[in-house]
Amino acid sequence: MASVSRGGGAAGRRAHSKVKSTKLLEVLNALEDGDSGHSREEIFIAPPDNASGDFTDEDSGDEDGPRGAQLPGRVLQASVVAEDSGTGEDNDDLELQPAKRRRKAAGEPQRFWAKRDIRPDFSNWTASDPHIEDLKNQELSPVGLFELFFDEGTLNFIVNETNRYAWQKNVNLGLTVQELKCVLGILILSGYISYPRRRMFWETSPDSHHRLVADAIRRDRFELIFSYLHFADNNDLDDSDRFAKVRPLIVQMNGNFQKHAPLEEFYSFGESMCEYFGHRRSKQLHSAKPVRLGYKIWCGTTSRGYLVWFEPSQGTLFTKPDSGLDLGGSMVIKFADALQERGCLPYHIFFDKVFTSVKLMSILRKKGVKATGTVCEYRTERCPLKDPKELRKMKRGSFDYKVDEREEIIVCRWHDSSVVNICSNAVGIEPVRLSSRPAGAAKARTPVCQPSLVKLYQEKVGGVSRMDQNIAKYKVKIRGLKWYSSFIGYVIDAALNNAWQLHRICCPDARVDLLAFRRYVACVYLESNADASSPARRGRRLETESRFDMIGHWIVHQDRRTRCALCHSQTNTRCEKCQKGVHAKCFREYHVR
Repeated sequence: MASVSRGGGAAGRRAHSKVKSTKLLEVLNALEDGDSGHSREEIFIAPPDNASGDFTDEDSGDEDGPRGAQLPGRVLQASVVAEDSGTGEDNDDLELQPAKRRRKAAGEPQRFWAKRDIRPDFSNWTASDPHIEDLKNQELSPVGLFELFFDEGTLNFIVNETNRYAWQKNVNLGLTVQELKCVLGILILSGYISYPRRRMFWETSPDSHHRLVADAIRRDRFELIFSYLHFADNNDLDDSDRFAKVRPLIVQMNGNFQKHAPLEEFYSFGESMCEYFGHRRSKQLHSAKPVRLGYKIWCGTTSRGYLVWFEPSQGTLFTKPDSGLDLGGSMVIKFADALQERGCLPYHIFFDKVFTSVKLMSILRKKGVKATGTVCEYRTERCPLKDPKELRKMKRGSFDYKVDEREEIIVCRWHDSSVVNICSNAVGIEPVRLSSRPAGAAKARTPVCQPSLVKLYQEKVGGVSRMDQNIAKYKVKIRGLKWYSSFIGYVIDAALNNAWQLHRICCPDARVDLLAFRRYVACVYLESNADASSPARRGRRLETESRFDMIGHWIVHQDRRTRCALCHSQTNTRCEKCQKGVHAKCFREYHVR
């Protein structure tokens, strides 16, 4: 079922103050019929209230079934929320008017604003990153980097939970790590090679048969494993957690992401969306409407797009905000705490107006964390800046600013193509530089005065967007009808993005793009872990398809000495893709003969 509340203006919110029970298709129709003057909105889908129950383990139908198939109403819940709603999905918070927020803020300590630049007392960034230097010395291949996140412990955990779940269903699955790697390889491969039906990978028709997949694992075995893939013990679930079915995986991946994250000064925080694929015709959205369908995920990334920390949103009913902050601000505090587990360093976090408030800046400053973000006017705690209408009449690049003298928090109002408010506890106005900005219908570049905090914000805030862009290019296409199946694909894509980011840092001269990186991981997983029931067919495929393709061959060390495939003498190195022992001196000749 779906609940609808419009996010465009106080009158619209009052008109829909009572929650209306409706179908998801009616939600989309309501959005398309709305006028364009409303604020930006999105559709958010939460897991079912009984997400920890046994019901949601069962598929609602075959992926290739009729398009009219639908998930039960208790599985799918949707609500329309305004983009600038800091509290996320809670309908009660959507009714909170800016005037009420101002009255609520009246109880806060009074701030004294002065017309001067900020004088921050943070220390300079001097930290080095020995872990990245260690990774550079190891010269890990793409598979080695990916297995920093899907390591042996994570794979064994997934295997154990999947086998446990199958046993609870009276099925002796007997999943192994080798088979799980084949499943992961097929999921990764589906990001850049996709068919209307996943079973077409195994068909014998010449227009669809994929030998790499068909030789790696049998179709029925893949379907059986994929249908029982599980990540938690159903007998030990937290009923208050909507994501209890995947909570152990979230904890495990967050730990691995943070353990191997580059130690940097600048980070971005924002919202990402994990698309939900249900049997709903309405999932085809109008291209002109900024409406996104799926699970909302809070994400903290580096400025280049490495995902450091993530948490799926559950609304204020399941996630209680910190005192004095909304849900978005509370998630920023959690991300800052996760960063400080690596050491109390002067990290600098950038985020947009969904999260920013003067109160949040104050809390982060006390924690020793720098922060900069755009801010809505009603969250500036009555900072006396020039009226936006007056500022629009001034030349482009004009700005006004004030500083809270007690806590050294600056609020700047800057006139560019529109008037924007930026708040920071670490960066001030000076030095003011000239920046080339597009102007007019011809988009001609004109010099515009730009305060220092505006320039730094524009340079560093895009980390979450870069991660979303990388994930969207080749995201996992295979999915099941369990509510968390698309979330698993999102985690795999995020791990591949992080591994690729580490590869760019550790091997800056390699120039391997994301597609080649994913192809290498998928090919190695499928070839190295293929079913050995037909060794003759497997050996022939390796010789004809992989040895001479000149794609993704890496020489790695092996503990046990084997014979070189070229000169037949003993060697302790091998080709990771071909799985053949090869001397370094024979490596090139072996792959071009």
